[in-house]
Amino acid sequence: MKKIIYTDKAPAPIGPYNQAVLVGNTLYTSGQIALDPASMELILDNIEVETKQVMENMKAVLEAAGMSLEDVVKTSIFIMDMNDFARINSVYGSYFDEKTAPARETVQVACLPKNVNVEISMIAIKQ
Repeated sequence: MKKIIYTDKAPAPIGPYNQAVLVGNTLYTSGQIALDPASMELILDNIEVETKQVMENMKAVLEAAGMSLEDVVKTSIFIMDMNDFARINSVYGSYFDEKTAPARETVQVACLPKNVNVEISMIAIKQ
C-alpha cells in the first residue's frame, strides 16, 4: 500500500505529483529544486546556496516520512552545467558520511523546471 508523504517544511508540489511516496519501507521522493518552502520563491544566489536549499528541502521530506539522509540508498542529480559539478558535489557531500553515502548518478540536462541549475531526487529505505 502506498502512503503519500507531505510536509509544509518543503515546497508544495507545483503539478500533478507528491513530494514523496512511501511503499512499505521504501521512500521515493520527487525531485526538489531550490524553492523556499515558506515563500515559494527560488533561492538562486549562487550554485552552493541553491544546492544547500535543495538538500534542506530533501531533508524535510525525508523527516516527514520518519527517515533521514542516513536512510538514502540512491540519489539522482540533474544539473544544467557540468562545470558546476565540483561546487554542487561539495555541498551535496557535506550532507553524507562518505563511508555510507548512497549510490548516485549526476546528469547534465538541457533544461530544468523554472530554469533552475540543480534538481535532486532520492530513494530511501528504512531499516
